[in-house]
Amino acid sequence: MSRTSTVELTNLCLIYRENKILVEEKTWRGQKGIIFPGGHVEKGESLLASVIREMQEETGLTIEHPIPCGFKDWFNDDGSRYLVLLYKTDRFSGELRSSEEGRVFWTTREEFERLPVIWNMREILQILDADEYSEFFWPEGADEGVLLG
Repeated sequence: MSRTSTVELTNLCLIYRENKILVEEKTWRGQKGIIFPGGHVEKGESLLASVIREMQEETGLTIEHPIPCGFKDWFNDDGSRYLVLLYKTDRFSGELRSSEEGRVFWTTREEFERLPVIWNMREILQILDADEYSEFFWPEGADEGVLLG
């Protein structure tokens, strides 16, 4: 059994202030809904630099001190692994602006519960908000993912 595998590295970040959280309305691969901003780690880029860059590109905000909180991962049809590194921060500067990736806006945590989220963002928020869980994993062939901690 090989100990190496192909991995697609991505990130997302919960940017928050008091009871407000920043979300993005996104359409991708035929799905439309609310997610937290994020994107891919580029070749030669550190994980930290990638989340800072992605937040700048997608939100217009320059984040500082993003804290790693956990992971979301699954296997693609080709057997490669898709890994999302989960971060959060309340330290940022700049002016909020949407991008071609989608419209970004502030919402409360209460309003978030009523928004049409996609890609298990409610479970992701559980990881980002508490220490109970550290991973959202979607096993091969499973109908749904599971929170692990």
